[in-house]
Amino acid sequence: MQDDALCEERAKNAGAVFSLTYHIVWCPKYRRPVLTPPVDGRLRQVLGEVASAYDMTVHALDVMPDHGHVFVEADPTLGVAEIVNRLKGKSSRGLRDEFPALRSRLPTLWSRSYFAATVGSVSEETIHPSIENQKGK
Repeated sequence: MQDDALCEERAKNAGAVFSLTYHIVWCPKYRRPVLTPPVDGRLRQVLGEVASAYDMTVHALDVMPDHGHVFVEADPTLGVAEIVNRLKGKSSRGLRDEFPALRSRLPTLWSRSYFAATVGSVSEETIHPSIENQKGK
């Protein structure tokens, strides 16, 4: 059965088979270009540690001087807002403790906003016919 093959390729937990990936982007407060060496390297490490602690998988990560991108996969028990809060919160505390210049230049490390988009392997054009075909079964 094709559905069984798809399930074997996906991550699983006790009650679900899933493939939930997100592209998340956020910026330092006032979009200041403070994510430069050695801060950028340490940010990469911290984000990896946070992801590991919450059973998230980072598939890609890019840090620019004034923003960062992360492509992350997470369990459905973690909503996107919680994922962002974990990544931004832990990294802000850690980086501001390690790099005092960040505390003196910015009231908080990150802006309150972020961009998040789901990234999937199945298009809307594929899902609609699949759902419609279930009616006769």
